[in-house]
Amino acid sequence: MKELQDIKTIAIIGAGTMGSGIAQICASAGYDTILFDTESSALEKAKNAVIANLNGAIQRGKLTDEGKNNIIDKINFTAEFAAVKADVIIEAIVEKLDVKRELLNKLATQNSTDCIFATNTSSIPITQIAFGIPMPERVVGMHFFNPAHIMKLVEIISGAATAPEIAHTVYALAEKLGKKAVMAKDSPGFIVNRVARHYYVEALKVLEENVTDLESIDALMEASGFKMGPFRLMDLIGVDTNFSVTSSMFQQFHQDGKFRPSRIQQQKVDAGHWGRKTKKGFYNY
Repeated sequence: MKELQDIKTIAIIGAGTMGSGIAQICASAGYDTILFDTESSALEKAKNAVIANLNGAIQRGKLTDEGKNNIIDKINFTAEFAAVKADVIIEAIVEKLDVKRELLNKLATQNSTDCIFATNTSSIPITQIAFGIPMPERVVGMHFFNPAHIMKLVEIISGAATAPEIAHTVYALAEKLGKKAVMAKDSPGFIVNRVARHYYVEALKVLEENVTDLESIDALMEASGFKMGPFRLMDLIGVDTNFSVTSSMFQQFHQDGKFRPSRIQQQKVDAGHWGRKTKKGFYNY
């Protein structure tokens, strides 16, 4: 099984907000990085996002132009699935169990048996994702938080089949990427999403019951010490992503009413109002 020093190349599947951020930090840490997506437009958008982030670092005096160019050169933005061959592969795709399983099985056919498969899932149990994957002991959760290039915390989650050595290698990798890694158990929502879910759910219930408007809820929570109110935070994370996580946890907890997804949020998702990434969510951007 691979150890930290054996890792030279990291591939990320999915060039969305999370995938591009993860690619940036991998390249910044000196790893040869592959960022794959089926959509060339998503890859172009991801590259622009990475460049914008690095330009911001230059303006703050934390990076040089040479450093920026070195990081960009480390990333292979590709829509060619056959090019996805790496020591560690991190999937950051849609929160659907069958899609994740299908992807990992395809990747297994063109990568070595000691390739580590890490999933950035927010809520789907690692045990379920690993089921049916060749050598499921190499499947582990590596959950970053948005924006990935800034947020320090990374949850490392072991499924029932995950080898302890793999979990420790991925833990060490997260630390090398400049993150604060924590080991988490394979339970719905893991640590952060389990604890934070009601920050969103209860705020949405207050809005549904017409107690007050969303701006007032955000203002109240921010005045109470939260850096960002629940609706501003959902827009940042992605209203669609947040709704998907809540829906997944609702199912994982056997339709416990405490986790009931909001009709208001469902309407936003159906309308394509997904937050900052679509320029419209609970707020306009």
